[in-house]
Amino acid sequence: MHEREHSDSFHNIVLYFLFSLLALATCFAPSGLCEEPQRVTICQLKKDPDAFNKKLVEVVGFVSHDFEDFSLFDPECTSRYDIWLDYGGVAASGTVYCCGGTGERNRPKPLVVEGIPIPLIDNDRFREFDRLVQAPLRSGKHGSSVHAAMVGRFFAGREVKLQNGERGFRGYGHMGCCSLLAIQEIRSVDPQDRPGLDYGASPDQPDLDKLRCGTMRDLVSLEPFKEILNAQLQAELGDRSWAFDDSQRVATEGLARILKIPQESVKGIRKTRTAEGRILYEWKPDGKRAHYMIVLSRPYWLSFYSRDPKKVAWVVIAGYESCT
Repeated sequence: MHEREHSDSFHNIVLYFLFSLLALATCFAPSGLCEEPQRVTICQLKKDPDAFNKKLVEVVGFVSHDFEDFSLFDPECTSRYDIWLDYGGVAASGTVYCCGGTGERNRPKPLVVEGIPIPLIDNDRFREFDRLVQAPLRSGKHGSSVHAAMVGRFFAGREVKLQNGERGFRGYGHMGCCSLLAIQEIRSVDPQDRPGLDYGASPDQPDLDKLRCGTMRDLVSLEPFKEILNAQLQAELGDRSWAFDDSQRVATEGLARILKIPQESVKGIRKTRTAEGRILYEWKPDGKRAHYMIVLSRPYWLSFYSRDPKKVAWVVIAGYESCT
């Protein structure tokens, strides 16, 4: 009996040793999946990219996917288009951009960035995430916005001096716009199950082929997050509660504010297109060649900052001046 117990004990020790070796082999495998990711915010990555260069990080935020866009953003950060995304492994996002985005959905070889192999956990969560960012899109032709938690290897890129004198990091994505987060795992992904919201990633634009002069001028910042968050707050406080329902008033007020003209002078503004969570208004002043388009939205991302996720105000996300 004593010898059997001794034999069983020795056998257990051997098994424990073998399993430990297997675990160590997995931890030190080139995939790096055993490495514990550092939890950071998107704003931290954008503020100090070189502090996280080549580190495995876990972030939670919004993903924007469209033509020439596969990026990670947080409305509370100062900039939206600084972190480009890519899939690890042999999966490809299908993003078309310059210079290198071919629209392919698979790679011939696993992704390697700056000499570091980037694996991918291709499970149900990743496939659900990929389904939500790919066509057919709930927004139609305007891409997709998704909220997710993910783990990836961050690459700061090369440091450059921006026009305002501040530091920037470039080298990845469309026209080398950004730093890179190479996705290794999707930890969670929120469903697109909030009706009446705009899940699109990009606003409508005027059809330049129908414009006499063939040019247009943007009237709204590319990143109007601060203005949008403030508009939602004012609606919730009651100062602009009509913004929850009266989209035409929102469009009229927004255009008057942008053009710095009296609101009552914006007469004859008309609704030209309606989609889920999105409305287009156009206005042509009498006796002038100018033509204006205002894009209103109930952005999906704004529901994460509203008191009631089902009560999101109409806000201006884009505006254009052109000629007819």
